[in-house]
Amino acid sequence: MSKKNWKNIKETIFMVVSSLSFALMARTAIAEPRYIPSESMTPGLQIEDRLLIDKFTPWLGDPERGDIVVFTPPYLDIEPENWQESFAQWHGYGKFTPLIKRVVGLPGETLEVKEGQVFINGKIIQEKYLENPPFYEFGPFTVPQDHVFVLGDNRNNSADSHIWGPLPIKNIKGKSIFRFWPPSRIGITY
Repeated sequence: MSKKNWKNIKETIFMVVSSLSFALMARTAIAEPRYIPSESMTPGLQIEDRLLIDKFTPWLGDPERGDIVVFTPPYLDIEPENWQESFAQWHGYGKFTPLIKRVVGLPGETLEVKEGQVFINGKIIQEKYLENPPFYEFGPFTVPQDHVFVLGDNRNNSADSHIWGPLPIKNIKGKSIFRFWPPSRIGITY
């Protein structure tokens, strides 16, 4: 094999390894694709929508009300030995399936769900993204420090904080920023 051919092979190997390393690093630390496996976020996010999740922003500060976040479920922290009986497993989630919900309550706020509305510190919040109001009542509940309260947009069909409690901020893995599939629904997620 000539020196020129050997040099071309080495350059090609270097480019492939560098590209794969960069792609892996970007997926691990910056952004990654996710899909919607359930109806818990309808009507805004539909089953099998594909999203781009920003994994960098959570490092810059706490989540804000209205953010759609991907996270590790907190019930894994509190009941790993009882996983077989977990509400989430009954609803088709795997043990380590990340969930996606909307941040509704922030640390220190008192949240209550009543009369089909969510109240934060006694005031109704406007939620234009809901299809149906919640049929359940919850609270009042004060969100602990270093936690948020997350709810699915399909309030009556969502395993969320009203069932398993507040979400530790440390469990948040990223924030939904963009839907890239299906083509007819491409756009920023809100």
